[in-house]
Amino acid sequence: MTEPTSLYIVPTPIGNLEDITLRALRILKEVDVILAEDTRTSGFLLKHYEIKKPLQSYHAFNEHKALEVLIKRLKSGEKMALISDAGTPGISDPGFLLVRGCLENEVKVECLPGATAFVPALVNSGLPSGSFVFEGFLPQKKGRKTKLDQLAGEVRTIILYESPFRLIKTLEQLKEVLGGDRKASVSRELTKLHEETVNNSLDGLMDYFKEKNIKGEIVIVIAGSK
Repeated sequence: MTEPTSLYIVPTPIGNLEDITLRALRILKEVDVILAEDTRTSGFLLKHYEIKKPLQSYHAFNEHKALEVLIKRLKSGEKMALISDAGTPGISDPGFLLVRGCLENEVKVECLPGATAFVPALVNSGLPSGSFVFEGFLPQKKGRKTKLDQLAGEVRTIILYESPFRLIKTLEQLKEVLGGDRKASVSRELTKLHEETVNNSLDGLMDYFKEKNIKGEIVIVIAGSK
């Protein structure tokens, strides 16, 4: 017999609540407990789909402390689903430590396919998508300049996440390192009512977003070096 799955990694919508699979909804209804990055945010999604399961907080500030206890519970037979506020857990969200801990303790993990922000942003950018590098969020302080310098010679399409509050600063730094004529794309509010993707050079993106009241999570896609 196939070993039963104990921990499911379940992607959730990044905006539009319809962007969740039928399988994900079934799993959330079947598990014993749902580990959520923010129980209030996840509670809204679960209420929308009339899913009534115990929620437990699991986020970047408690994941180390909670790991050992969760592994013991999973080994004892509990079935859990891990979700984040939006998208796929483990992709710039908590999840890696728990998955690694499960695998080290022979606890079966299964990751469902589903929503993640960088895929639609990459496709919408019109930049080469056959080979790319996903860097997530740049270091905020220490190591930021080093990382940007490393990306200067990257020939693959580059994908970054950014907050709306740091977008202009990041575009300025990218321009300094990569050159203002480098082709790039900025996507924000993906799948939501005010979704927007702007394709231009780094110079053009700077000019556009300086005049905007920027809201929503940001995906930056940048052409690789020639």
